[in-house]
Amino acid sequence: MTDTGIVIVTHNSAAAIGPCLDAALRTGAEVVVVDNASSDRTGEVAARIGVRVILNSTNLGFAGAVNQGFSVLNCTYILLLNPDAVLQSSLEPLRAACELPQAAGAGGLLLDLEEKPQVGFMVRKFPTPAVLALEALLLNRAWARNPINRAYRGLELDYSRSQIVDQPAGAFLMIRRTIWEELGGFDEGFWPVWFEDVDFCRRAVHRQYHWYFVPEAVAKHTGAHSISKLTLEKRLIYWYGSLLRYSAKHFHPMGRGVACAAVVVGSILRMWSESVLQRSLKPVAAYSKVIVLAARYFFGRVNYSKLSVFGLYQ
Repeated sequence: MTDTGIVIVTHNSAAAIGPCLDAALRTGAEVVVVDNASSDRTGEVAARIGVRVILNSTNLGFAGAVNQGFSVLNCTYILLLNPDAVLQSSLEPLRAACELPQAAGAGGLLLDLEEKPQVGFMVRKFPTPAVLALEALLLNRAWARNPINRAYRGLELDYSRSQIVDQPAGAFLMIRRTIWEELGGFDEGFWPVWFEDVDFCRRAVHRQYHWYFVPEAVAKHTGAHSISKLTLEKRLIYWYGSLLRYSAKHFHPMGRGVACAAVVVGSILRMWSESVLQRSLKPVAAYSKVIVLAARYFFGRVNYSKLSVFGLYQ
């Protein structure tokens, strides 16, 4: 399968990477691991298994590492695979979907540890200002079955059949190399993680390409093994920062304003409630930075083509 490559981006993934690499190598694809400055033995474990490893001295973020992986693989089709995802099938169904007219790429069926489909995660529609407002205000958690959230998370899709979708999850996503080149790769301004795959999929659809969901391609996925190690402050800054960047890139001014306002209101409510429940001022410090960032986006004081705004919080 010399025309197929697999890029696996890691960050402190030593405990998860072994089964992922073993399954990836069995496909016959060329595998490269791009490690974003892990402090554990991730690079050593991957090298011992026998794949190509790129060791970054600093964390370039998921998007930056993906672009690195693509740049060293001379393959027609390249699969993005999370280090906690273990392939359960061949890659042929994804390759076949990538060969369909106007196909940008394809994602497959993700199963949790109980082998249940990860509905709500593996396929989603592109977020709208209303979706992100409901997310920021936590209304999607309080009323998960609301019509906007059901549509956004694909809760009513028939996952037994192949179909065109907005955005398959970046945890298990095959992309045609020509599409990556045409779009200029992933936007590395989404640092270190979140929304970079959504942005890439949306830019492809804007150019009249299609993304496919293919249930015959299967991987078992744990999820969030690196994110769970982040502090509260970093997790909030990274998630809200990427949400605001996406809004600035893809929404009209009114939609961007709705998203920014929802982030501010939601942050104030969460700051107050979490401070009371935790009897701590740590949430105040974390959410205050989110509010300042949202205000900067609202008033157009962020150059979202640059990474510098996020460098403040590394």
